[in-house]
Amino acid sequence: MFNIVAPSKTYKNELKKKIDGKTKPIGSLGRLENLALQIGVIQNSLEPKLTRPVVIVFAGDHGVVESGVSPYPQAVTQQMVMNFIGGGAAINVFAEQNGFVLRIVDSGINFTFEDCKDLIDAKIAYGTQNFVYGSAMTEAQCKLALEEGSRIVRKEILNGSNIVAFGEMGIGNTTSAAAIMAAICNFEASKCAGRGTGLDDEGLKHKIRIIDQALTKHQSTCKSPLDVLAALGGFEIAMMVGAILESAQAGVLIVIDGFICTSALLVATKISPEVLEYCVFAHCSNESGHQLLLNYLNAEPLLDLGFRLGEGTGAVLAYPLIDSAVRFLNEMASFDSAGVSSIGEK
Repeated sequence: MFNIVAPSKTYKNELKKKIDGKTKPIGSLGRLENLALQIGVIQNSLEPKLTRPVVIVFAGDHGVVESGVSPYPQAVTQQMVMNFIGGGAAINVFAEQNGFVLRIVDSGINFTFEDCKDLIDAKIAYGTQNFVYGSAMTEAQCKLALEEGSRIVRKEILNGSNIVAFGEMGIGNTTSAAAIMAAICNFEASKCAGRGTGLDDEGLKHKIRIIDQALTKHQSTCKSPLDVLAALGGFEIAMMVGAILESAQAGVLIVIDGFICTSALLVATKISPEVLEYCVFAHCSNESGHQLLLNYLNAEPLLDLGFRLGEGTGAVLAYPLIDSAVRFLNEMASFDSAGVSSIGEK
């Protein structure tokens, strides 16, 4: 379904020389130098460019909400999507601030939207099933969600985007993400599950019990990453998996947001490990399992702001650092061009 190859290393040595030749001590721009090198390698260019940044927010509902894993009712998913469409959410503010095209996708919300021209209708079903009692989605639904995510991001890439970020909205999706993480990484649910939208101590204990029940139920049938995704995932998470894989296949830069997005990436890496080379990790979420998951992926995020909002907000806010990496590579003077003595010169 996806044919992903690692980025070409043709210009890696020349990029390193170019970075080291800028008017600065070698390594003095720290991780920005690594970022510039990564982007240059991905684009196979000594003069990389960022064009038409886009953030795609996938939204879907989760059947496991009926088991009491969130303090918020399921209706908040569609209410927040209407807020996105109306321009009133954090992602609207930050996307406009940083020059992002914003797309909102109905991946599987338990609501019928009428005459919403600013909403991409990719609904697989009216929410997933409760994975405590059965699989969250069928194999066919999971495959369709992957294809829809791929199709949606492909359109943006064809329209000129070479940097894509993903966000999500879905009451209950931290439960789904934690269950996916526990199943694939073989971690205890208590290490993966956090407070989500604000669970108290008893609520968190209940959430962990629910995940444990689901893991026990599905452990004998989850033989592959796609089995795990179908059994425990959400339609918005599955679409992010497809979108991440498509983006890597197209050779564009992928900005990974918080816990939910990283759980989707986890599935994608088990399908094609090469996808990691196209990813920049925006931030470390305040959701307790995220740091553990980042460690598992050997990922170092750019920011740590205590976020646990989702929506792609952390990814969009990390963009100025990514832009700065490209700008210093392309615009900063070299020792030669500025007539400045480098190390060893007299």
